[in-house]
Order: sequence, then C-alpha cells, then structure tokens
Amino acid sequence: MAANGRFRHIVLGSGGIGSATAHWLGASGADVLVLEQFSIGHSMGASEDHSRIIRHAYHSTDYTNLTQSMFDTWTEVENLSGVKLVHTTGGVNLSVGSQARSRIDSYVGALDAAGHRYEVLDAGETMRRWPQWHLDPDTVTLYQAESGILDIRKANATHVALARAAGVTFLENTRVLRVESYPDKVVVTTDKGTFEAETVSVCAGSWTAPVVSTLGVDLPITLTAEQVTYWSTVNLRDFAPDRFGIWVYHDDDFTFYGFPVYGEVAVKAGRDEPGRVVTQETRSWEADLENLGHLTDFMSRRLPAALGPELMTKTCVYDLTPDRNFLLDFLPGHPRISVFVGAGHAAKFASLMGRIMADLAVEGGTDYPIQGFRYDRPAITDHGFDPTIRLLPDAVPAA
Repeated sequence: MAANGRFRHIVLGSGGIGSATAHWLGASGADVLVLEQFSIGHSMGASEDHSRIIRHAYHSTDYTNLTQSMFDTWTEVENLSGVKLVHTTGGVNLSVGSQARSRIDSYVGALDAAGHRYEVLDAGETMRRWPQWHLDPDTVTLYQAESGILDIRKANATHVALARAAGVTFLENTRVLRVESYPDKVVVTTDKGTFEAETVSVCAGSWTAPVVSTLGVDLPITLTAEQVTYWSTVNLRDFAPDRFGIWVYHDDDFTFYGFPVYGEVAVKAGRDEPGRVVTQETRSWEADLENLGHLTDFMSRRLPAALGPELMTKTCVYDLTPDRNFLLDFLPGHPRISVFVGAGHAAKFASLMGRIMADLAVEGGTDYPIQGFRYDRPAITDHGFDPTIRLLPDAVPAA
C-alpha cells in the first residue's frame, strides 16, 4: 500500500466496471487502490453469474459506434491473459406486435450506420433455421452472427488478476463512508481509514447514488429487482451453443432474453424490465413468483423444449437512469471524480468502459465516442424529464 494511504488513483467497487478500470489503470503504471465493500468476487452485485449477452445489435449509434471497440478490447484481454471470455453463438432479436417492424428498423438503422452486418428474417425462415422457436406469423427477426456470450464471472476475475499483476492494491470488506473533493486531491473516508488520491473512479453499481450523495450530487437512479431462471432441459443438444444462440424477444409490453446451455447444464432466460422498485436494504434474494410465472408462460409458448425442472432462480438489482442509457462522465463541480452507471445492460461493455474510465482518470478525456452518455443531458439534469424506463404499475421511480 502506498505510504500514508496516498495513491494516484482510487477505484470504488470491484465488480464488472471497477475490476476493468483497475486493470486498465494498472496498465498505465500508476499506483492504484480499489476499495470494495464486500469480498472480491462477491455475489451481492450484478456482475457475477456465468453469462451475459454480447452483441452489435443495438437500437442506437451511441452503442453501435462502440461495439467493435468493445469486442476488440475483450480480445486484448483474452490475448493478454490466455483466458477465453467471449463465445460466439450468433444471436437474434425477435419482435412481434404493433411495433414489430419499427423496433427492428431501429436496430437496422444503427447497425447500418456503424457498418455491422445482419440479416432480417420472417417467422418462417427463423423457425426453419431454429426449429426450437414457436413464433407468430407476424414475427420479425434480426440475426447478427457475431453475437454471443460473455463469461462475466471469468471476465471480472481476469481483470482482477491482471490488475494485481500490475501492482494494483485491492482492499476488501471496506465500506466507503464519505468522499470529499478538493482542488488538488480527493479524500475517501472508509471504515478502515482515510485515503487520498489525485482521482477517484466511482464504479459502485447500485450503490452509486449514496456514494456520490456525500459530494452533494443527487443522481436520478432507480433500483429495480430483476431475476433470471435456469431450467434443466433434457434437450441439451438442441440448445447447445453451436445450434442455438443468444436471443432477445420484444413484444408491445415486455422484453425477454435468454441463452443456450452454458455455465450450468441448463438454459437461462429472464424478463428484462419492468421491475419492482427496491433499495439495497429492501431487495429480496427470493424469486418473485409472479415474474417467474410470467417468464415460464412465455417459455412454454415460444421455447417449450427449453423447459425442464427449475435448477435455480437468481436475483439482482438494476441501476436505471431515467432514459436507460449509460452515465459516463465527470461529476459536475468535481473534475477529479468520474462515474459510470450501467443502467442494467453494461456487462458486455465492461472492459471497454473500464478502459474509458481509466482514460478519464489519467488523461482527463477519451477519444472514444461517449457524447451520448454525458452528465449534462436532460435525463440526468432535468427533474421534470419523463422517464423512458417502464416500471410495474405499483412502482415509483426515483425523484
């Protein structure tokens, strides 16, 4: 540890983004401290489990302009570590209902603008290629061959190992009590002592708002309870990664997503928002049976062969901005403190976002196109902004 608790950079949090930031800061040669309130690799956040979807297919060029760099960054980490993290399966976005074509068109426009390849298929061709699907005739499908699985648990552990090899210090089971910003330094007070640094990178996930509130910054982050379920299907070969890829299914009310057999001898699926608003104190580790029933009903209609005995249901918490886009910027009035909020869909970008956070800390800026994720956009600064996130009827978003 640096003398007198002084470091060049401090990272708050060691999850997906924090571990990546630690790696890329360590690679810069600077002395770095990572403060983690739990143990390294804990399951309290949203960056563990086996798999996350990785893809070019996004509805906005804010993301498709970054996805090639995202894939390239993971390749660098794989080459450096020798650990395989990205598994290409191909993937589909399926859309049905009154907005089916317009949803797919938003993906097409963003993919075209960034120069990524894709195919648009009708329901018949989709089921011919993947007979596991039972689709309505009006379903429109976008297929993107480079989609796949990111092994997020291995990714986090790899980033931590690379950071440690570069001399980064990790202090576990250390809770941040207060962050203070000065013209020449940042002071972080914890239950294990006080530390100083030239910069602080806040990568605290669903704990971000209380951390930055000690600086007088009020972030409009809504926390929602989410979950995924694994089923022990007997049809393993049909859902092996070389026969069935990742998928996202949109209708007018809900979005579902899922994976082939990976990590566990089971398929995995979930319902992506709306969720129930929670706090870290009120979140539950037990499955929401209404959510599970809705998901199971969907699977029984669309992917019945994937079902089997429920192996497990895992819960997590989303940290949602009002427009559900990333927040990646310096905090206003605190030029030595940067923050990242992933809005419930950041794992695939983790290594690239960590690299960008390292750029902000070391260089004071970045060449990557992150203008769409600035702090000074209406979704963050306008308290009258109409949230685009959809919540359950009894849910109330953050003020």
